[in-house]
Order: sequence, then C-alpha cells, then structure tokens
Amino acid sequence: MLTIDKVKKAETLLKDVIRKTDLIYAAALSTGAEIYLKSENLQKTGSFKVRGAYTKIAQLSDEQKKKGIIACSAGNHAQGVALSAQKSGIKSTIFIPSTAPISKIEATKSYGAQIRLVDGVYDDAYNEAVKFQKETGAEFIHPFDDIEVIAGQGTIALEVLEQLPEVEAIIVPIGGGGLISGIAYTIKMLKPECKVYGVQAAGAGSMYYSIENHRRTELPAVHTFADGTAVKMPGENTFALCEKYVDRIVTVTDDEIATAILTLMERQKLVAEGAGALSVAAAMFKKLPIEGKKTVCIVSGGNIDVNILSRVINRGLLKSGRIADLTIEMLDKPGQLKEVSRIIADLGANVIRVRHNQGGENTDINDCYLKISMETRNMKHLCEIKHALCEAGYKLTDEK
Repeated sequence: MLTIDKVKKAETLLKDVIRKTDLIYAAALSTGAEIYLKSENLQKTGSFKVRGAYTKIAQLSDEQKKKGIIACSAGNHAQGVALSAQKSGIKSTIFIPSTAPISKIEATKSYGAQIRLVDGVYDDAYNEAVKFQKETGAEFIHPFDDIEVIAGQGTIALEVLEQLPEVEAIIVPIGGGGLISGIAYTIKMLKPECKVYGVQAAGAGSMYYSIENHRRTELPAVHTFADGTAVKMPGENTFALCEKYVDRIVTVTDDEIATAILTLMERQKLVAEGAGALSVAAAMFKKLPIEGKKTVCIVSGGNIDVNILSRVINRGLLKSGRIADLTIEMLDKPGQLKEVSRIIADLGANVIRVRHNQGGENTDINDCYLKISMETRNMKHLCEIKHALCEAGYKLTDEK
C-alpha cells in the first residue's frame, strides 16, 4: 500500500541524491491562469525518473543487490536506474525499445549500464526484460507499476506544496502512470482541495481510455513522438490510484505538444522533450478548467534528441502560423511574382522559398502555380496575408 510515510521516507533517501528542482513562474504562459513550471527537465539525468528508481534500489537487500538489477525503458527510467545502480555499486541491465532516441541510449550507457535494444515499443522491451529476469533472478525495477517507485515520484508533490502552498491545480504528464499516481496520492492526502489533472498524447492514451472504460485497457499500438509516454497499457497499481485520486485526464495532439516545446524554448528558455511538454500543451490549448487558478505544470523531462528537436521546432512553427506555405493559381505572365511579393512584404512577412510550376492537366494553358513559403508572426497575420492576396484577385489553392 502507498502511504504518506513511504513518500516522506523516499524524500529522506533522495535528499543527497537529487536536485530540488525550481518552480518557475511562467508569466508568458499565464493567460487566464497563473502558470508555474516544475522543472524536472533540469533534474539529474534530465528527468524525474531518478526519484523513483533510486527510492526502489536504495531499499533492496544486500542479497538482491548481489544479483544485479534489470529495467526496461524508453530512455528516462533507464538513465535513472543506471545512475542509481552506479551510485549503489550494482550491475544493471537495461532493455530499451529500438525506437528510443539515440541520445537517451547513449546517456544510459554513460552511466555504466549494459544495454539491450528490443524491436518495438516499451511493452515489447518489458516482455524481454521479464523473460531475462526469470532466467537470471536479478531484481526487476519497474518504471511505473511499483509502490516504492511511485512513492519516489510523489516527492515532487511534497516539493510543490513547500514551494507553492496555495497551489490550486497540478497538471501531470502520463505514460504508464507512475508520476501522476505518486503526485495525485500525495496531494490528495495533504491538500485534497487541489485538483490533479493528467495529460496523455492522443496517440498513446492508454490511461485515458482505461479511466473512460473503468478497466485497464490495452491499445493495439501507440503513435506519438512523445516516446516517454508511449505505453500500450497502464499498470495495475497506477490505474487504481489514478481512478481514485486523479480528477480528470485529457489528451493533446502531437502538433499541440510541438507547439508547447517551441513555446517553452522561446518564452521560458527551457528545453522539454515531448512527454515533458504534455502538461504545458494542455494548459496552452485550454484543455482543462484552470482559469484563474494557481496551476503547476510538471515539465517531466528534457531528454529530446536534437534531430527530433529540429523537426519539432518546424512543426511548432507551422502549427502556430509562424511558417506557412501558400499555393497561388495565377496567369503565367511577367510581373506576377513581383506583385505577390510586394503584398506579402507590405504586410511584414518574409518570403523564404519560391517555386514556380506551370499548370497541370486540369488548368488553362496559360495558368501556373506559384508556391511560396514564408515566415509570419502568427495565425492572425497569416489570415491577413491570405485575405490581401484574395482581395488583389489571386486564387489560393490546396494544390501541392
């Protein structure tokens, strides 16, 4: 059973191991709500996961430690286990899905763990880890469905209550549910009037659907770049705790997550991975009733691969209207490009790419397509440009 005593014991165990991460007021995000960011992306290993991993490993018996430990993870739990094992002088073997970012795999190796890559997602790595555990007798450190691990994650709630005693709502990312289980239980025991909300990626909403169906529900597949939450089915303990203590769970799209990552970088100078930005995405896109409330968003991790980051930035720019592609159907004659460029420039946008294609089989002989990529301020600015082009007699089309 999870108890407050276990959470407080975890806090004591972690005292000299982890950072007490900052709670940052995010004025730029506080439109309608007073938003604070719990910066677990700045935690050791770049994620909250070290809290639960160390709490569990520190309480193993000497006999258990001699046999070594096993874990499976998309990356963050792997690093938490590897670092905790290194500090405790224990041999660790980590099973990681092949879809995990290279940066997370290499970081885990740097802590001295033995890595085994498994084709598929987290659940596939989990099955291989369980098989290996039966063969070796090593101790399996579950990434979320373990009471001691959950207690470790609950220490975040203790810090939030100390840093912002008047907190009214907490928004928490969900993968398997260990983080939100620990936070929700601790908050509801110590400040029951505070709301606890969960967020999942729309393509990996296993806990969302489980709560909706009132039973643990396994998804046939998961699709999201937020790899830290790509879990097909929540745990037994985490499902039970979420059903009892979490007020509401919502989902956000990958585009909304990308926008949140970009916003955190530009406005708060914080780098978050996909899973880490779920809470901010939910707040930004008004998925939850937090208007006027002192709200803490848990930014759970910052271990994003730089190659994925570049794609995410581009997607975020597209989603927010900062980069836009227009295709204009027009008569192929001199001066057209000059006129279109003048309209766009007069409205303060910047053309970054132009392609001119002669018309296709369904257009007039003299027609052409002008394809323009440009930098704009936001969606409103983009709409103004489209309106000005239409007013000048140009026809916008979806032709690609």
